[in-house]
Amino acid sequence: MTAPLGNPAFDLARPDRRRVVVGIGDLAVSNSPRDVIVTHALGSCVAVCVFDPVAHVAALLHFMLPESRINVERGRERPATFADTGIPLLFQSAYRYGLEKTRAVVKLVGGAEIAGIGQESFRTGRRNALAAKQVLWRNGVLVNAEDTGSNVARTVHFGVRDGRVRIYSGCGAIREI
Repeated sequence: MTAPLGNPAFDLARPDRRRVVVGIGDLAVSNSPRDVIVTHALGSCVAVCVFDPVAHVAALLHFMLPESRINVERGRERPATFADTGIPLLFQSAYRYGLEKTRAVVKLVGGAEIAGIGQESFRTGRRNALAAKQVLWRNGVLVNAEDTGSNVARTVHFGVRDGRVRIYSGCGAIREI
């Protein structure tokens, strides 16, 4: 669905809004309705957005790679870098704010294939999206909505107030899931 422009839940210019920026291999959790959790330039990386509509808890993970076994030390030091270690950490962090797994609404964004020609065999974006779904499924959580794949980078604005995810991509395109 295309989101109306001027939606006050996403208007970061308003003084009652606070932007919480999540970098690559990082996560954020909030229960403040004034917060909008933002992550920029999702290429092959994936954002996992989790929202509990009763507790009004929102959590976002921006992971880079599917499995920590490729760099076990980094997986221990920076677990949010990987799907298999970052997603459990995301949920554990959100539980401390009152999220309940049975109420969790999960949305995935990213997983694009934007690498140059000759690198398509890695299919990192596709592998990342699949890894997120597998980790969630193994833990009894289903994906409610997604905007994954393609070959465009995306920026995500995740409203803590209502759990809506607004996706900005090239050429001014805006989509809401």
